[in-house]
Amino acid sequence: MAEKYDSFQPRRATNIDGFLNGSGQRPRRPIYRTSDQPSISSAPTQNRAVGFSDMSKRAVPQPAVPSVQLTPANQSEPTPGATRPLRSRPLAPGSIPPKKSRHQLHKERKQAKRANQKHRKTKRAAKILGILLLIAILGLGARFYKDVAKLTGNNNPFSILSVFKPASLKNDNGRVNILVAGNSADDTGHDGAQLTDSIMVLSLNTNDNTALMLSIPRDMWVSIPGYGHSKINAAYVYGGMGLLKTVVENTTGLNIHYTALVNYSAFRDLVNAVGGITITIKSSDPRGIYDPSLDYTTRSCCSLAKYPNGPVTLNGKQALNLARARGDAYGSYGFPDADYTRTLHQRQMLLAIKDKASTTAVIANPLKVSQLVDAVGNNVKTDLQLNEMEALYYYSKKIDDTKIDSYNIRDLKGNGTLMLVSDMIDGQSAQIPAAGIDDYSDIQAQIQYIFSATPVQKESAGVVVLNATNTVGLAASQATELSNAGVSILAHNDASANQAQTTIIDNSQGQKPNTLAYLKKTYNATVITDATQTANYPSADFILILGANAAPKTTTSTSATTP
Repeated sequence: MAEKYDSFQPRRATNIDGFLNGSGQRPRRPIYRTSDQPSISSAPTQNRAVGFSDMSKRAVPQPAVPSVQLTPANQSEPTPGATRPLRSRPLAPGSIPPKKSRHQLHKERKQAKRANQKHRKTKRAAKILGILLLIAILGLGARFYKDVAKLTGNNNPFSILSVFKPASLKNDNGRVNILVAGNSADDTGHDGAQLTDSIMVLSLNTNDNTALMLSIPRDMWVSIPGYGHSKINAAYVYGGMGLLKTVVENTTGLNIHYTALVNYSAFRDLVNAVGGITITIKSSDPRGIYDPSLDYTTRSCCSLAKYPNGPVTLNGKQALNLARARGDAYGSYGFPDADYTRTLHQRQMLLAIKDKASTTAVIANPLKVSQLVDAVGNNVKTDLQLNEMEALYYYSKKIDDTKIDSYNIRDLKGNGTLMLVSDMIDGQSAQIPAAGIDDYSDIQAQIQYIFSATPVQKESAGVVVLNATNTVGLAASQATELSNAGVSILAHNDASANQAQTTIIDNSQGQKPNTLAYLKKTYNATVITDATQTANYPSADFILILGANAAPKTTTSTSATTP
């Protein structure tokens, strides 16, 4: 420091008036006050001549040097003799700070380097994350396009953009009918893999947010244009989904707007994608259901299905096996209607998949959504386009399970009245219309009826009406009223004893909830159990025993008499 400030530089020359001109003046060394030195500002101001000429000895006064106060104004002066660390004293304006030690400089450089490295690492991690996210988005987009292309048969990559342009669905007065056919093309290990052993019509009513599932038996004997008569499951083999669609339209009288061909493996992949499903087994056998047939894909172990009655949780493999189980192997139980029971289980699983796929846990999980899209793309072929699927999803998510009816053609009328009967034709066991071969008029009329029927009419419950009052003809009159409401009257008679309150014996096992609610409300009735009456009318869903509260109210008039 001393060498720096004591090394003089050439001074600049002054003119006669004392103003500087020329170059050079040494820097002035800052003055620090210590506790044992008086303040510079307290010393008498001295004038100092900065230059002389030969003609004048006049001194040119210099401006006073401002005092440098190292002690803050709000603190008292330090006591004489006390010292303060130079680094802790605030510096006066324009003064030069003390030089930092080598250790401090090294520490600061190290801290700055560390901060810089951390910043670079953060930026690098952000870049890597962004690149990975972009790759993931592109990958999902590519998978989505691939799945959509397989699903719709449209390989134009720009077709994906149609999702931003929703389309109106083909329909008949708001009703959209979709033919869904399932085969085992994914399992080439058994004969008839191309036969569509599962045929179903899904019908959505977009006006009232209701739906209907109608199963068509695979063994139904039909006329196939250009190929003569055969079982309906062969129509796809002969002419693809177009020919199968024609046969279904001729049989049911419905207009089919869209078609979808599904591999049975869709049950496995869809159930795995949503994380499993739960359905309720309702077998007439108290043991539940059992089909000991070996799994087609392993052939070495494991029965297709063995479950107790009640709720059961299925993984993908179990769902696939249950979709194939008909209970026609030796030792089976719980499959009283063979293929009809199988289609019932398939409809149950479709509803369970729909419910699980609509949950937030699935919709908000990109991985599960991707798995769902993969499952559909790998196992389904349809003539629905992407924007039509979007519209279909919009309507289907508004439909509650309680508003979805499930039928098969044979039991459309219920109450044990069969629309199809078994027959042997050309050595084959087949199902033919009860009205006769190729006579589908009753089937078509019943389908139209259930499409327009009320909830009570759709259930077509079998009811026996008993008169437990002294009112003559009450059972007959109420039977007529109930028949007009859509109930099927099996019989009407007198009860063995009179009673004040109307009662209902419910033998429907929960299968006719709308009819039960209607009877309870109409007659202000209570539900009871009566084993004797149930044994007397074993085919009845409900036995209605009319009490005095159901009898018409009679009024009596009185005439005034004059005295």
